[in-house]
Amino acid sequence: MRAAPTILHLDMDAFYASVEQASKPSLQGKAVIVGGLGPRGVVATASYEARRFGVHSAMPMGQARRLCPNGAYLIPRFSLYRQVSDVVMAMLRELSPLVEPLSLDEAFVDLEAGGVAFDSRTARETGERLRADIRAATGLSGSVGLAGSKMLAKVASEEAKPAGLLLIEPGTERELLAPMSVRTLPGVGPATGEHLRRAGITTVGELAEAGEDELVRMVGRSAGAGLYRMALGLDDRPVVAERDAKSVSVEDTFDVDLHDRVRIRGEVQRLADRCVQRLRGSGHSGRTIVLKVRRYDFSTLTRSETLRGPTDDPAVVREAAARLLEGVDTTGGVRLLGVGVTGLADYTQEDLFAQSLAAEPDGAEGAAGSEGAAGSGGEAAEAGGAEAEAGGAAGAREAAETPGEPEPSPERRWAAGSDVRHAVYGPGWVQGSGVGRVTVRFEQPGSEPGRVRTFRVDDPELEPSDPLPLVGETA
Repeated sequence: MRAAPTILHLDMDAFYASVEQASKPSLQGKAVIVGGLGPRGVVATASYEARRFGVHSAMPMGQARRLCPNGAYLIPRFSLYRQVSDVVMAMLRELSPLVEPLSLDEAFVDLEAGGVAFDSRTARETGERLRADIRAATGLSGSVGLAGSKMLAKVASEEAKPAGLLLIEPGTERELLAPMSVRTLPGVGPATGEHLRRAGITTVGELAEAGEDELVRMVGRSAGAGLYRMALGLDDRPVVAERDAKSVSVEDTFDVDLHDRVRIRGEVQRLADRCVQRLRGSGHSGRTIVLKVRRYDFSTLTRSETLRGPTDDPAVVREAAARLLEGVDTTGGVRLLGVGVTGLADYTQEDLFAQSLAAEPDGAEGAAGSEGAAGSGGEAAEAGGAEAEAGGAAGAREAAETPGEPEPSPERRWAAGSDVRHAVYGPGWVQGSGVGRVTVRFEQPGSEPGRVRTFRVDDPELEPSDPLPLVGETA
């Protein structure tokens, strides 16, 4: 614990939804829900307007639609979220060399290490200046917590939401924490919270009063000792600038259970290729290939195979994933598939599996299945958890065509929330599509709410577009 509140925790407010509101003027002040739009999708983020209806992250999308039928339901646009995150993280690194990102929208900063704060006054000034700078650079709001430890700084930022700042003065930690729910403490989830509730412990103050011995008896030595220290506000963990990625993975949840074994193999091959793309993008290779299969009854199986050395060869990963699939019973149907690589390294052992280049692995004929509109189940599984807010929350995607079937007549698909540009009307975004038509609202960041127009889905003047920046030149 420090004698000054020089550890800062920044948490951007309803990040994905706030980005969507900032880029779509007609949605400002409206309920916005970002996530998988299929029948099995779940909410990645909900705006504060949507949260008033009871919508929250990780909620099934069908339930969200029942609670908030008039909300705007949009697919995630991770490329834009990463761009905004890069701007924010660069601003944090200007404050200190010790910045510990937790996700795209959340990070710890050691202000003392950067020489920008040494006491409560300078820490508060730095936090307020940071919030103003983020607003000017991105148009978004973030909440800031300042304390003498990481745990308390995170608690403070949560209490400051939305768009606020809370500084916890050293020496006041126990008084502040005492009336808070035990669920406030990191690592206390629903199961632990319910276990403590049955024992008559619902607040952090009651945790501290119970004593370490009693907590150890209730939840075990490691968890009990940790709970007691947190209840006292004790946390000596340093801010760590580099957090090594432990794994890279992608996964997809399907709107309809997959039964065809050839189709399942094809999906696994496609996921393996996407996983390798992400692996290479992070500058890593890996030794252990992991296959995840969630079956029709929600039972989840994982299988893994460790190679003789690290690789980032797509043929090697496809072949290993195919072998793992052979040991999984998929009769009855599959609702989710995932492929991951763990045991990461920053080098590749060349020619480790050169024989895999001589012939295509079994099931390779399925690798060319079209990806459709990818859901964020895979997008959320970035190396190092960079997108923990999604957490796999937005899973559903457009189903790929079954390998071997005749190709359907080409029809362009327009997912709600995606960016487009019209040759005449300029930039806009898709409000919805169906029965051969797509509805577009033509507006851009900083403009007035735009006009809505409807086109044929194959209109040659309408094209997909890259996202426009939230602040600055957008035309």
